[in-house]
Amino acid sequence: MDGYATSMHKRVIVIMSALVIALSGGAWTSFAEESGSYGLGRLATDDDIRVWNMDVSPTGEGLPPGRGTVKQGARIYAEKCAACHGPTGIEGPKDKLMGGRNTLASSKPIRTVGSYWPYATTLYDYIHRAMPFNAPQSLTTDETYSVIAWLLFQNEVIAEDTVLDAETLPTVEMPNRHGFIPDARPDTR
Repeated sequence: MDGYATSMHKRVIVIMSALVIALSGGAWTSFAEESGSYGLGRLATDDDIRVWNMDVSPTGEGLPPGRGTVKQGARIYAEKCAACHGPTGIEGPKDKLMGGRNTLASSKPIRTVGSYWPYATTLYDYIHRAMPFNAPQSLTTDETYSVIAWLLFQNEVIAEDTVLDAETLPTVEMPNRHGFIPDARPDTR
């Protein structure tokens, strides 16, 4: 490190040490006990929670209004997904999305949307929350339903004319739907 960086580093250490000493001396605990809070942040409003409450369960609970088709999904996939998963979903550089059916019990299982994923509804949860990798949560609900429609069609799970929405997506039966064993231990419920 150069002299300036070393000097700044030492100042940060001194300031952090002083903060730790002050907080461990009871000042912070006393403030929290008197005020009922630590004086940080604020209570979340219903609007704050609504923005982050986007989980979708295997049953489809939490799916938002919207709809998508295979045709729309092909266009969106090409534009927003193919750079990572390849034009047909198998070329990479990221995970393969197509194929792999009946390989899970083999010595070289291929885990894809069509071979491994147990619930179509959780595709919505994952794709809407985390994709595309360079811009997570940027897909609209219609775009998300459409990409899922294209992925499921390419994996031979749904027909090309299927329209996916909050009512139809939970009815999709994935090929590996019964391939997971429930954990019956009481601490996992």
